[in-house]
Amino acid sequence: MNLEFSPEEIAFRNEVRAFIDANYPKHLKGVGLREDLSKEDFLAWHKILGKKGWSAPAWPKEYGGTGWTATQRYIWLEENARAETIPPLPFGVSMVGPVIYTFGTPEQKERYLPGILKGDVWWAQGYSEPGAGSDLASLKTKAVREGDYYIVNGQKTWTTLGQYADWGFFLVRTDPNAKAQEGISFLLIDMKSPGVTVRPIKLLDGGYEVNDVFLEDVKVPVDQRIYEENKGWTCAKFLLAHERAGIAGVARSKRNVEKLKSIAKTEIGDDGTPLIEDDEFQRKLAQLEIDLSALEMTELRVLARESAGKGPGPESSLLKIKGTEIQQRLTELTLEAVGNYAQPYTRELGGNEFAVGPDYSRGAAPIYFNWRKASIYGGSNEIQRNIIAKMVLGL
Repeated sequence: MNLEFSPEEIAFRNEVRAFIDANYPKHLKGVGLREDLSKEDFLAWHKILGKKGWSAPAWPKEYGGTGWTATQRYIWLEENARAETIPPLPFGVSMVGPVIYTFGTPEQKERYLPGILKGDVWWAQGYSEPGAGSDLASLKTKAVREGDYYIVNGQKTWTTLGQYADWGFFLVRTDPNAKAQEGISFLLIDMKSPGVTVRPIKLLDGGYEVNDVFLEDVKVPVDQRIYEENKGWTCAKFLLAHERAGIAGVARSKRNVEKLKSIAKTEIGDDGTPLIEDDEFQRKLAQLEIDLSALEMTELRVLARESAGKGPGPESSLLKIKGTEIQQRLTELTLEAVGNYAQPYTRELGGNEFAVGPDYSRGAAPIYFNWRKASIYGGSNEIQRNIIAKMVLGL
């Protein structure tokens, strides 16, 4: 694929760069994704993009997408990574939104899509359950139909940022007698409905990124079901393909490689030379960049397919595997580069926490530990290899 930009594409890149420089919230510059951000902080850039009409570049134009080419979308991702913006959260734009405009009724599209585009509605994902993570089809949350409503009972877990959610999309079992992947329906649930309880799960670093969600006799109108009853697995597979394709994160990994190089030029080894000159470190860094370049080519091919109206297929599993492995290797190398400053935090006698070391070392350890999850969420990498073996290799 030719990566040399045309004059028109260079003009587009300059337009995007100027827009980000002029409009990205000043108080969020250089902040990145952090657990201590408020709901308003997370949504600030999304709302600005919503007004501009740029919040969902991958959507078809008739539903509010930009109509950009694959190269323009690539440039968009690159420029946002360069500026280290906080991207629109994937739960609405990249996950439930495509499900709604693909499988929803005209009334559902009219009701839900505008709020996603504008950043007015925060969505959460209700897939995983205790005992039903990678084996998602074994979920036990049930929905019993009573007239024009479903009565939903069950529990979801690892619901990322669910404490902020206005709405959630949930997989529920509507036919307990059907086979594992059958008898499942896809419901949209107002998180303020009576019977919905969100309980934060405290992580090792003291943060609250994920949650348990309890559903007790929650009354859900039937018109909040997407697609046919008992056909929710079709929606689930479609959504996961979009989620996995977005997990690759090539542009932001490229930006983090540049940060890593900067650290390695600063850190001095035992022999008095910068770490960047160490042969073993250079080997690891070079292999990482080679793999990242290969992943970039694959991501560009997927973007081109999507621009041609073809949704992501089994190649999204490949993107997910390699993307998360590269992200984890990046955090490992960063931890290695900061050396003795890689401790998560230090406590004073009074119990207060304070960071140690230079600014570039802060967050290296917490990010490393947090990123262990990347090879699990969106379907574990082991499951993705099974999908590739079946769908691509025919095994």
